[in-house]
Amino acid sequence: MSVITDKIKEVLYSVLPITAIVLILNFTLTPVETPLIIRFLLGAVLIVLGLTVFLIGVDIGITPIGNTMGATIAKTNRIWIVALAGLILGFIISIAEPDLHILAGQVDAVTSGVISKSSIVIIVSAGIAVMLSLGLLRIVLNFPLYKMLMILYGVILVLALFISPEFLAISFDASGATTGALTVPFMLALAMGVSMLKKDSRSSEEDSFGLVAIASAGAIISVMAMGIISNTKEVTGSLDYQEVTSVSLLEPFIQKLPIITGEVALALLPILAVFLLFQKTSFKLSIRTVRKILFGMLFTLLGLIIFLLGVNAGFMEVGSVIGYKLASYNNNLYVIVIGFILGIVTILAEPAVHVLTHQIENVTSGYVKRNVVLTTLSIGVGLAVALSIIRITIPSLQLWHYLLPGYLISLAFTFFVPKLFVGIAFDSGGVASGPMTATFILAYAQGAAEAIEGANVLIDGFGVIAMVAMTPLIALQVLGFIFKMKSKKGGIVNDAEQA
Repeated sequence: MSVITDKIKEVLYSVLPITAIVLILNFTLTPVETPLIIRFLLGAVLIVLGLTVFLIGVDIGITPIGNTMGATIAKTNRIWIVALAGLILGFIISIAEPDLHILAGQVDAVTSGVISKSSIVIIVSAGIAVMLSLGLLRIVLNFPLYKMLMILYGVILVLALFISPEFLAISFDASGATTGALTVPFMLALAMGVSMLKKDSRSSEEDSFGLVAIASAGAIISVMAMGIISNTKEVTGSLDYQEVTSVSLLEPFIQKLPIITGEVALALLPILAVFLLFQKTSFKLSIRTVRKILFGMLFTLLGLIIFLLGVNAGFMEVGSVIGYKLASYNNNLYVIVIGFILGIVTILAEPAVHVLTHQIENVTSGYVKRNVVLTTLSIGVGLAVALSIIRITIPSLQLWHYLLPGYLISLAFTFFVPKLFVGIAFDSGGVASGPMTATFILAYAQGAAEAIEGANVLIDGFGVIAMVAMTPLIALQVLGFIFKMKSKKGGIVNDAEQA
């Protein structure tokens, strides 16, 4: 019972700040229609309930499956089995990730079907599958993470020279959207399961992180390749502001419930099927353990449905309306400052962030406190949203003006920061941009872009997730550098530094 109480408290502390900020804005700068604000409050209640149930489900369902599966794959000591398992698991997890469907649907809607939802989902899933396979092989073969990241982002920087600004924004956004509420817990558990078999505890700690980062790079590369192969020179898009001011109170919840239920069920079904197959052939877990895991899967299913329903039907519309109304004041400072504050508090409600920060604290035996990581992430994401809004207000400022120096700085840091923090930082980049960011923050940026003269909703609106995925790479490596400087004697950071 205490576990449930702790989870509820944790979630309340996460969701209440953003709820309070929206309510303050509603009564001051951006009055919102009554049905819309009621839906927002109902969405907040659903998010608290859903996130609590989801986190409990992950603890007793998804994480044990990933750990056991990772260990079983690694025990075979056969490279081809590890590679094949990575391909299959990567594709079936990614193709059903709810966050990816959210982003793909928004791209489809804004581009009027020029870039279809199905094409984004399939292409990105294929990229994730390939990179997850390579990521598992990296752990087994002891290939340094920072070297692999240098290679992957080198490829990305070269491909970026040949694609349009629209595809640049969508490709980096896809990397954040794919590493969502479902894939992150599974990938982290999978990496931990494989790395735990290593006799060297220091290597085991380091290799528990980095798989999410490698998978994220696969999403970027696959969408960039899609843009180059399709030879799409320019894609235009716009947001019909009238669509986001509907007055019906419960209609969005009723409409989205069956869609979200189907997507989440589709997401969990392949994981369940693979688990049952492994249980029959390899795991041979006790009936009690299997029953507990199945209950965890049920909790994950219900929690994710309730959470995503609250986010999509309650939060998203309000984000767009607030962004539009603030930008309509013709005072860009309002939009920038509010964007910074929203970025800080939104990250606290991301489900995958909770999973990652708990794993960081567990793997490092409490040396790296989750609150320190959360605070650093919040500041980084706040700056990302603020910089994105500044880019929207200045037409000549393009996304690559941020991403190129940002990723070069991130990669340069990998040579000076303890290797443990390299994995944590690059994983955090994907984790930070989850369903809350892909809906509320993205909607806020698109609303602002629609209201600001000279801004492009497609390029400027979608680029915000790319920024949210980048800034944690720098912020957490700076944190790692501080840990390194403060470390006077042997410990986790010093051990990692010597790796």
